[in-house]
Amino acid sequence: MTARVKHRRSGYTRVSAKNQVTLPVEALRRAGIQTGDTLRAEVRGPGEVLLVRDADPVTQFADALTGVFAPGELDTLRDEWD
Repeated sequence: MTARVKHRRSGYTRVSAKNQVTLPVEALRRAGIQTGDTLRAEVRGPGEVLLVRDADPVTQFADALTGVFAPGELDTLRDEWD
């Protein structure tokens, strides 16, 4: 029994029967896309889809309120919840 070998061109992929696509690792690496990133698909035109990484709201707004509260003020507010 001989194993079937798939010959693929570097940088190319196919759409599966389930409409899934596996992206080449080098393309992801060069785009800075990592495991766990959320991507949004935008149609640019016939035969063209752009994948855009969505901003992580936690990262986007982390430290946005630094300096708004006096030191210890948030701890006092949290203590009121108990």
